[in-house]
Amino acid sequence: MGSLTDEEQADERAGADARRRDEVDDLITAWRSQRPDLDVEPLQVLSRVSRLARHLDIARRGAFAAHGLESWEFDVLSALRRAGPPFQLTPGALLRATLVTSGTMTNRIDRLTDSGLVYREPDPRDRRGVLVTLSDRGRDVVDSAFTDLLDREQALLARLGPAERQALSALLRTLLIPFDEGGASAAKLCGSRRGGGLVGPRHRLLHHAPQLAEWLSGTCRASPPCPGSGTASSPQRSTRSCADRPSPQMA
Repeated sequence: MGSLTDEEQADERAGADARRRDEVDDLITAWRSQRPDLDVEPLQVLSRVSRLARHLDIARRGAFAAHGLESWEFDVLSALRRAGPPFQLTPGALLRATLVTSGTMTNRIDRLTDSGLVYREPDPRDRRGVLVTLSDRGRDVVDSAFTDLLDREQALLARLGPAERQALSALLRTLLIPFDEGGASAAKLCGSRRGGGLVGPRHRLLHHAPQLAEWLSGTCRASPPCPGSGTASSPQRSTRSCADRPSPQMA
């Protein structure tokens, strides 16, 4: 008997997994029992996305910490690395790439400069401007961290074959396009509220998993400005530096 095709292997795995239950199955069963009047089908997808987001966050933080980086440091360094030689961007381009405020980006550049991972130099096209350039050490660190991250992400996807990964990628892309475009369909998630963390361009679905969960439960709220406590109803200043806050930019 010949070996199974990728599609046949995927069907076999799907059949085996369908006979197993995860935490989301139990959650949905409980909600259906308590609120039979509601359609809880969105939880089938988005509660699992939310749980995957937590595992991905653990994997990312572990990969970065192994190379002495925090998530926000990797975000800035990877933006410079992706730019290609000479691996430099203006501060404005960096804040657009990582979706943070000007003050936060200045703080981050200062700290990365102190660590020897980047350096500033005059912008020859703008007498008053500067360019942020990835140092040789910064390039080595971000390359190593990115390689480590990919190894960990491969492990997260190990149970999926190539065809399954492509299919899942296509479905997630369909969900993400409204967020990337910042269009009306994405704005509807939070009732078109200004400052809502769900409607900005270039956000990623896993980054939005907690907000999507809030939306599903009817408690969707805008993201707080930095610095802040994290909720509109509790305006206490955070004890964390803005530079320490993760940005939505992924690898």
